[in-house]
Amino acid sequence: MKKATKKEILEIHERFIQRYSDAVTELEYKNAYELVIAVSLSAQCTDKRVNIITPPLFLKYPTPHAMACADIDEIKELIKSCSFFNNKAKNLIAMAKRVVKVYDGEIPMNEKELQTLGGVGQKTANVVMIEYTGANLMAVDTHVFRVSHRLGLSDDKTAIKTEATLVKKFKNNLHALHQGMVLFGRYICTAKNPKCDECFLTEFCKTKESFKV
Repeated sequence: MKKATKKEILEIHERFIQRYSDAVTELEYKNAYELVIAVSLSAQCTDKRVNIITPPLFLKYPTPHAMACADIDEIKELIKSCSFFNNKAKNLIAMAKRVVKVYDGEIPMNEKELQTLGGVGQKTANVVMIEYTGANLMAVDTHVFRVSHRLGLSDDKTAIKTEATLVKKFKNNLHALHQGMVLFGRYICTAKNPKCDECFLTEFCKTKESFKV
């Protein structure tokens, strides 16, 4: 697969920023605690589905203290329409317990400390930091992974390696690029039948056919 040239990378960067500079997550939340939960639940699950699940969950467990004392079966019942709900229920309680015990009930706003919480890996931590603090970080979900490959920005086999490549190539405005690439992949550069007639990056596309992730 052909790789994007330096000139193309600059132009792709510019177009994403112009179009998506104000983009934010489609997950609904009111504070850092709710955001961590929403992002954790969104792994292998659509934002739309998460937004249906979270209101009753937040109502019943409005704080880390409440979640830390929760009954796991009640959590499972509330999130059962989400993929991997058994594991996610366990992680939500573990996350809340650590937040209460180690961070005095406040979500730590540091990507390394976030990763010490139950169910929070590098991608989730980075998404939380990008969304909540506008941090200059990149996070790679299936949309970002697909778009990066189709535009010749990365030929890496994993999300973590793709993230490192994008950080190296784009360097700045990473939070806006992340949000933009997610929305672009979700609504235009879709896995099946990408909407090429709506695309503003057509001339940079290397492989819309062969990369359908």
